[in-house]
Amino acid sequence: MRAVRFHGRKDIRVEDVAPPDERLAPGQVLVEPIVCGICGTDLHEYAAGPIVTPATPHVYTGAVLPQILGHEFSARVVAVGDAVATVSPGDRVSIQPLIAPRDDYYGRRGLYHLSEKLGCVGLSWAWGGMAERAVLNDYNVFRVPDGVSDIQAAMIEPAAVALYGVDRGRVTAGSTVFVSGAGPIGALTVLAARAAGAARIFVSEPNATRRRMAVGLVPGAIGIDPTAEDAVTVVRDHTEDGVGADVAIECVGNERSLNTCVAVVRRQGVVVQTGLHVRPASIDAMLWALKDITVEATWCYPVQVWPRIAGMIEAGLFPVERVVTGEIAADDVVEKGFEALLDPAGHHLKILVRT
Repeated sequence: MRAVRFHGRKDIRVEDVAPPDERLAPGQVLVEPIVCGICGTDLHEYAAGPIVTPATPHVYTGAVLPQILGHEFSARVVAVGDAVATVSPGDRVSIQPLIAPRDDYYGRRGLYHLSEKLGCVGLSWAWGGMAERAVLNDYNVFRVPDGVSDIQAAMIEPAAVALYGVDRGRVTAGSTVFVSGAGPIGALTVLAARAAGAARIFVSEPNATRRRMAVGLVPGAIGIDPTAEDAVTVVRDHTEDGVGADVAIECVGNERSLNTCVAVVRRQGVVVQTGLHVRPASIDAMLWALKDITVEATWCYPVQVWPRIAGMIEAGLFPVERVVTGEIAADDVVEKGFEALLDPAGHHLKILVRT
């Protein structure tokens, strides 16, 4: 079968590989991926990896490079192993890609995303969504309702990251929210904040194209160019008594962005780290104290959120498909996918790969 495999930095190949064995173990599910998103994590691997893809066998899954990519995908069930009761052949599913022990300290508490042995489909598992077939665990597949499209089903995974940040920020009806960064997660955070009831949303993004696209997602959003405008001034000019935002969600993963979030949030506001920082950041801890703020750090998402997001999508509250700006064939994945997304001009938010 054809598969998109990551071998190392700047080395992604579309190759013929042996398909998975259809003799499934109990609890396993064989699927045919339909459409798969290219994630920021995939881009980091391509540009500077291997980072999380395992050069030596993964401690829990045993996966090792080369890695079939793809962890944001929809699929159709082909076959199920014994004891699988949640899905049947023919079902359309969205993939929850986190793989972790069910019986360690975190697993016993349902906090699977915090396991020290965490693996991930498409990053540290033998199979991924950018292939013709994949084998998963039954807990990795969620049957989607008819009202959720294949594209929407593929977008549930990145939407879960964004919604977790909004949840941790305690965004509620009437909240004022500042979002730093208008990549795919930032754009989805804008949608999630509005779904949670945010009354005013600010989007700070230096790339004019991405800023325009993100602002266009919800009526009344205010775009800020951090290279030409002072974010603190803009936010204060549009908040009651000039106090600042209730919540600031950092979706970039750099020091300046984090410190801007601290600066724009009001006293006793909440700052949420959603972007992943690849190096230590210098912060003004005294300012944190003077403003009496709460800083929340997030990692992935609670895996139980899939039904909630599917329900929000089906009800029209969370139009995640609006973040998709391109669909490509697997054979074009490098030039029209990875290289296009790494283009500094930034003409795309999310590109999906048809397998």
